[in-house]
Amino acid sequence: MENRKNPYVIELKTPVVFEGEEYKEIDLTGLENIRALDMIEVNRKLAREGNVDFLQENSMEYAFNIANRASGIPIQFFEQLKPGVAMQVKRCVTSFLFSQE
Repeated sequence: MENRKNPYVIELKTPVVFEGEEYKEIDLTGLENIRALDMIEVNRKLAREGNVDFLQENSMEYAFNIANRASGIPIQFFEQLKPGVAMQVKRCVTSFLFSQE
């Protein structure tokens, strides 16, 4: 049996400390439980907050909100990530959302 990494787990080269907890990885396997209603609720939340991106699904803010729902990790955790890690989260979420089943 081949040992394959989970594409929804982002391993961090440098652990991130947030609210006293150390994160060595970001587990987004909960993306598999995201439904259309979650996406609609995130769209509405962002619209109320003034995000007027034409394709919200491509924004980092949208990706962080979906990652929050998938992982249970607060939005503030994602907002303080370094750019490279933030882009990994965004890429993971958007790849999931735009993948064909």
